[in-house]
This record gives sequence, C-alpha cells and structure tokens, in this order.
Amino acid sequence: MDLDRQRAVVQLNRNSKVPLYHQLYEILRAKIIDGQWPAGVMIPTETELCNLYQVSQITARQALDNLVSDGLIYRQRGRGSFVAQPAIETSLTRIISFTEDMRGRGFEPGSRVILSRVVAASPAIAHKLQIEPGEDLAQLDRLRFADEEPLSVERASLVHRICPGVLEGNYEVDSLRAALLSRYGLRLVRAEQSIRALGSSKELAELLSVKPGDPLLGIERVSYGQFDAPVEYLQIFYRSDRYVLQAELQG
Repeated sequence: MDLDRQRAVVQLNRNSKVPLYHQLYEILRAKIIDGQWPAGVMIPTETELCNLYQVSQITARQALDNLVSDGLIYRQRGRGSFVAQPAIETSLTRIISFTEDMRGRGFEPGSRVILSRVVAASPAIAHKLQIEPGEDLAQLDRLRFADEEPLSVERASLVHRICPGVLEGNYEVDSLRAALLSRYGLRLVRAEQSIRALGSSKELAELLSVKPGDPLLGIERVSYGQFDAPVEYLQIFYRSDRYVLQAELQG
C-alpha cells in the first residue's frame, strides 16, 4: 500500500458535471475491480484520500460509503477500511448441494454440525411438508464454510419416516443430499422457495462473524422427491456481504 499511495493519482475533473464523490468512487472502484487492491488489503483512510485527491472529508466519506454499499469494502472500527472478498453468486435455478457448489467454484467446503436431533413437526412446518403436526422430523443445523470462512447457517428438517436413521451420517464431511441418494434412493427433483431480507440475531451473528442486526439473506425452501412428495424443509441464512443470489430471466 505504501508504494501504491506514492504513485501519481488520477486527478478529478473539477469542471465535470459528475459530482466529485462519484468520480472518486469510480477511481477507487476501478482499483478494486482491476485487482490493484486485492481482497483483505487496507485502503487509504478518509484523511489520506482528502490529501491525495484534494477533496473534503464529506466527499471522501461518501465515496467510501458507496463502496461499502456495493459490498466492495468493509470497515473495522479503529482499524480502517478493507477490500472485501468477492461475493459468491448462488443460482436460484438449480437444486445443488453446498458441498458441490463450493467445490465447483474452487473453494474448499466445510461444515460444523450445530444440532442434530429428531423433533416433532410444528403445525407450520407440518403444513409445508404436507404431514401431520407432531410427526417426527430429522433436524440438522450446520454452519457452512468456504475456505474456512463462515458463509451460511442451514437448518434442514426432513420427514424422518422417509429417511429413517439419516442423522447417523457424518455431515461435517459428507453431503446430506448425496446421503439421501445413496442410502435411500431419494433424489430432490424440484423445490419451492421464498427469499427475504432480515437482520441477524445475536446467535446468527456470532456464528457468521457479523454484527447483530447486520443484513442477511434468508431462504425458506420445500424440496420434493422424485415421487413429487415434500421431503425437506430447509432454512438458510446467508451473509449478504458474501452472497449474491442470481437467476436468469427470459421474456
């Protein structure tokens, strides 16, 4: 960073109709997108930007705020601003396991089992799975990692009579979806899901290394087997600074 800061900086066009904060934002954004500032690098402070580009602190702060909003940088109180890891795009058009998805993207997937137990289905979940309230569900809660970075928390609730003993697997290593196929001949062929924004609870914040109240992407999904019966009710809580949900639309 010291060498980079000593280089001649691109001058802002003070005669342009484009606001100075936006010009500065574009210059800083280009450095990140082009790889001049790789992930994890601390970028110049507001004061340093003011001196480098001869702008006010308000201008520098607004440019940095826009980079934060774009998910390109993050701030650490008392330390400064750092280039964020690129967001992981997750498709909304395929049912794919986390393990398969991460390996396909060149990341090393990891899991930590938070909870594994048989529970009685609540009326709300029973309705989604088209079963009777109180029927046994195999509940598996896991914290999911990519290259040892926490990315999401998943809670899978499976109709236990369809896959008895499913919780006996080692799901810190093995794929739950692969286990359903190999042990029970059960394929997840389609799913219905909803997506909403929510604030992180204290518990989720601690697991995902974010602050309580930070935005998360929440997904609720009901997956169906090859005989078109609901098999799994899945809740996923994604770090919104690390995930982009992507879908292709046609008109």
